[in-house]
Amino acid sequence: MPGYAPGDAPGEPPSDANGRLAGMQISIKDLFDVAGQVTKAGSKVLAHAPLASADGPAVARLRAAGATIAGRTNMVEFAFSGVGINPHYGTPVNPADSRIDRIPGGSSSGAAVSVASGAAHVGLGSDTGGSIRIPAALCGIVGFKSTARLVPTAGTLPLSTSLDTVCAVTRTVGDALTVHEILSARSVRLPGKPLSKGRFAVARTLMQDGLDSTVAAAFERTLTLLRSAGARIEEIDLGELNELAGINSSGGLSAAESYAWHRKLISTDQADYDPRVALRIMRGASMAAFEYIDLLAARAEWIHRTEARLQGFDAVLSPTVPIVAPPIASVIDNDTEFFRVNALMLRNTSVVNMLDGCAISLPCHTPDELPVGLMLWHAALHDDMVLDAALKVEASMKL
Repeated sequence: MPGYAPGDAPGEPPSDANGRLAGMQISIKDLFDVAGQVTKAGSKVLAHAPLASADGPAVARLRAAGATIAGRTNMVEFAFSGVGINPHYGTPVNPADSRIDRIPGGSSSGAAVSVASGAAHVGLGSDTGGSIRIPAALCGIVGFKSTARLVPTAGTLPLSTSLDTVCAVTRTVGDALTVHEILSARSVRLPGKPLSKGRFAVARTLMQDGLDSTVAAAFERTLTLLRSAGARIEEIDLGELNELAGINSSGGLSAAESYAWHRKLISTDQADYDPRVALRIMRGASMAAFEYIDLLAARAEWIHRTEARLQGFDAVLSPTVPIVAPPIASVIDNDTEFFRVNALMLRNTSVVNMLDGCAISLPCHTPDELPVGLMLWHAALHDDMVLDAALKVEASMKL
């Protein structure tokens, strides 16, 4: 695991932090405290909560860097879905298709739409199981999920305290790097390795199962392009990925930790929750203390073994999401289809959250295709290596 020098540690900002975001419009997911505003988290039950007394650290750091706050963005209620539907305030429409209203992905739905539509340069959001990378992939923009511990989560309404990551969607990898430096208050050190010297893994296990034809074609085309640039790409069997269903069989960290936060509120106001969100939160009510402790231990042991498998690679390459954005009409009133799509949205991205890792999604589709995301990912604190590789991959796709 790479270490960071003391001068790059969280809490010590880059020397040129002030003004780096001057002139940039930044939208704020309705999960973050903004001084003088209510943080509703896309819900009705918090609509009349007290006003925030101060900006959360993430918002404060963006302001200090010169950003202009463009406004709040809609989101999945309490950030608990990868689809992007909100029954209370409406669902932001994916701007990638002018003919059919398609899902934006979630939970940072409005954040991605604000950037993809040109309303903002950057969308501040969160990623617990893929909530930045999923909408970035479906909307055709960039989403970077840093190692969770690098950015403070104070002033952010929690979903899972073990998995929540504060991060952003942007238009380019370069902007993602800059915003990460501001949010994490550290300087990124780029290895500067050319693609011709890069070594990448492609996981045969799970990540490529059930790809639709557009995603499969875009992913294979991208691998061919990278190989032609000299990148060494090796397919590996990553059997550890098949263990995750069993590890999470008792309910998972998001269910247990969200129920701990919501248990009093949902006991009195469950009727005002999105039923699909309430269902997932209530799964945490039946988890025993020993099951939660066993889950934490199993995760730690799984991380140790999986990190060892990734040693020597610059990043793992995977499709961010296995399908393109389906129509909103196909999921909005159909629970069976909603939960099927939600599981697909989260399948690949949530692996990185369980790994406590870092990942970036960047667009790899052609102009005549619906957006497809390429995900580069690795274990914790490999952020700089992943960003460096993503810069090179992005540049190669523009040639």
